[in-house]
Amino acid sequence: MEESAPPTQRPAPGAATALCGIVLHPSGHTRSPAMHNAAFRALGLDAVYLAFDVPPAALPAAVAGLRALGARQVAVSIPHKRAVMAELDAVDETARRIGAVNTATLRDGRLVGSNTDWIGAVRALERETPLAGRRAVVLGAGGTARAVVFGLRERGARVTVLNRTPERAAALARELGAEAAGGLDELAAAEHEVLVNTTSVGLRSDASPVPPGGLRAGSVVLDAVYDPPRTRLLRDAEARGARIVPGKWMLVHQAAAQLELWTGLRAPIDVMAETFDATGI
Repeated sequence: MEESAPPTQRPAPGAATALCGIVLHPSGHTRSPAMHNAAFRALGLDAVYLAFDVPPAALPAAVAGLRALGARQVAVSIPHKRAVMAELDAVDETARRIGAVNTATLRDGRLVGSNTDWIGAVRALERETPLAGRRAVVLGAGGTARAVVFGLRERGARVTVLNRTPERAAALARELGAEAAGGLDELAAAEHEVLVNTTSVGLRSDASPVPPGGLRAGSVVLDAVYDPPRTRLLRDAEARGARIVPGKWMLVHQAAAQLELWTGLRAPIDVMAETFDATGI
């Protein structure tokens, strides 16, 4: 008698296997395939999730290829979150307001862009604090920053945007309704109860986007950088008496929202979080 495969082993993909994946550049650091594939197994879905390293110039061809293959859902990461909007059949209202897409889902033969980064950010922060009425500072002015500012505003927070280039921070603030903007060196003077880093400073390094003196005791600090799991920013914040939220939780919650957007099923958050922890980079 032929033995069945162990429950942790993914069956070989077949003609009916749903193709999902993520486009980014470079692709070596992503934990998304491990998390999504673990979630697929937990839900009993015949689906596979792959990472596609797509340089910026190759994005149109990559999207066309995934469209031709009938990909059910494609996550979009750095540096493609804004450029991909021109390659899709439609972009939903939330993603259009944010001005960035991190998810393209096949709907009635059309690839429709959405944004779950904002959901990931607010759900991660809400593990530690309600957001309504909170004073928040967002570091950065890229696609992730746009989603975080949108999410904080949706939850009723008062938001200041700080960026290495103050002009970009000011433009983002005007567009998304933040109350103030400035340079990164203004953090110490910016009253805040919530701080979110969306810059890449600290990614696979021991650097921080701000000096420890700008951090506040009693605040909640989320670093969107998840490699290493405890960044210099988080260590400094904790030492100053802040409550910290590792980037793991933003990644897990935005991925769960992606899965739910495609399948309509409740994502297995615990499975995805455990897989994140077990997956090396």
